[in-house]
Amino acid sequence: MIKRFGSTSDMIIQSVEENGVQYFLVIDEKGLCLATQKYLDSDLADPNRYSSPRVGLPARLAALQLDAAALAGANQHRVKKIGEGDVKKKINLLKTSKCGMKA
Repeated sequence: MIKRFGSTSDMIIQSVEENGVQYFLVIDEKGLCLATQKYLDSDLADPNRYSSPRVGLPARLAALQLDAAALAGANQHRVKKIGEGDVKKKINLLKTSKCGMKA
């Protein structure tokens, strides 16, 4: 299942350590962001994904000798869109038409 605000382990590109704090570089439909272990695979919404600005992220990654554009391009296959891969429930049209006639 795709989480709109939470970070999952299948979104992780790599682990990054910045100023003694371990982050996970994750990718979603809006691009790259850094997530912490607290919000990874939990039911909590990750504020690094939905509320923090991602404007300074390329500079932070450049300071860590990482190329943001190359990482985003190489990991686009990890981005999942809402509704993609969901099993659709088949509707029996005969039953639905009979339900409408009962009223």
